[in-house]
Amino acid sequence: MVVDELRELELDRLFQAFADSTRRDMLRRVSLDELSVSGLGQHYDMSFAAVQKHVAVLERASLVTKEKRGREQIVRADRNGLQKAQRLLENYEAIWGARIDRIATILAEDPHDDSYGKAVP
Repeated sequence: MVVDELRELELDRLFQAFADSTRRDMLRRVSLDELSVSGLGQHYDMSFAAVQKHVAVLERASLVTKEKRGREQIVRADRNGLQKAQRLLENYEAIWGARIDRIATILAEDPHDDSYGKAVP
C-alpha cells in the first residue's frame, strides 16, 4: 500500500503542497511545460520571494525539481513524485470507496434481522 510506503513527514509535505491553490496552479503549469521561477511568478500577484517559497514547498514534497540554467532556476514537474502522489490518492479513494460501500450495505440491511450491523465475513 502506497500509504505505508510513505513516511509521515513525506505525507505531511505532500498534503501541505496540495493544500494551497497557488501551489496547485503552479504544479499544473510546470506539468505542461518547464518554467523559470521568474517566468512562473509572472502569473501571480506576489513577490519573487513568495514564488520561491511556494516552489520550495513543492520541491520538498518531491512534486517538482529545479535545475540551474545560467542565471535562472528552471522548474519542472517531477514525474516520479507525481506518480507516487497519484497512487497515494487512488489508495485513499479505494479506502473511502470501501467505507461508503459498507455504509450502503448497512443501510440496506433489515434492522429487524438478527445479523443487523454485524460484520460480514
